[in-house]
Amino acid sequence: MYELKPEYAGRLLECPACGRRLRAGGGAPRRPAAPDADPAFERDVFLLRERVLTITAKYEVWAEEGTPILYVERPTYPVRTLLAYALAAVAAMAVAGWAAGAAQGADEAMAPLVALAGSALTVATFVVVSLSARPLRHVTVYRDESRREVVLRILQDQRVAFVMRSYTVLTAAGVMLARLRKNYLHNVVRKRWYVEMPPGRRLVMAIEDSIVLSLLRRVLGSFFGLLRTNFVLVDLAGGEGATLGEFNRKFTLLDRYVLDLGGDADRRLDRRIALALGVMLDTGERR
Repeated sequence: MYELKPEYAGRLLECPACGRRLRAGGGAPRRPAAPDADPAFERDVFLLRERVLTITAKYEVWAEEGTPILYVERPTYPVRTLLAYALAAVAAMAVAGWAAGAAQGADEAMAPLVALAGSALTVATFVVVSLSARPLRHVTVYRDESRREVVLRILQDQRVAFVMRSYTVLTAAGVMLARLRKNYLHNVVRKRWYVEMPPGRRLVMAIEDSIVLSLLRRVLGSFFGLLRTNFVLVDLAGGEGATLGEFNRKFTLLDRYVLDLGGDADRRLDRRIALALGVMLDTGERR
């Protein structure tokens, strides 16, 4: 028998004796499922397992009991990506040739500066063209592995994004649910994602669980899996900054993740949006 602090009520915890994952008692009562809700999303815990040794990013989504409920794919398009790099190389060589001619035609004092500017322009051309020509990598959530029924879509909004990148979450019918946005500048200190509704109203923030651990990850990386990148989901709409849930990577040989929304008893965060956010916290961060 263990006594837990009130803030752990309703959360999914691991028993130190047997290792089982159990739901802590107490807390606010769960809101009953809506009669027209998709049963796959009427839950507080989603288990995600990424398949390894596959070209396309594939995830199996399980219920807390370990039964499969959804299937996720995000294609990588290796051939089209190689063609994009080839096109970028051709464009960069053309710019390099033009820059070399300009440097030769410049006077002796300006030639080094022209050559330096040409080199920078060549690199920039390769980066911009390769990113612009690469296909958008949308994410599709299916009912099962047969891929006959689409449940959810996550659309990549930009091909080229140096600072801000966003993804749009849509239902199978094309109705927008939310927009997921991240600022790459935050990766320097502490990664974070935002769930937004038009016109930019922020509902939830997913932020790395610890500033100390995030700084250690910048220096040591994952350190053989010991410094796993976990996220805390924080409510921004209520103004109190309450913790709605967590997205944690389990310490296993395979990539397994737990999206636990036990802190969101009132279902303030749409579970479809929450699952989309969980998928992007992995594939969008290349963890």
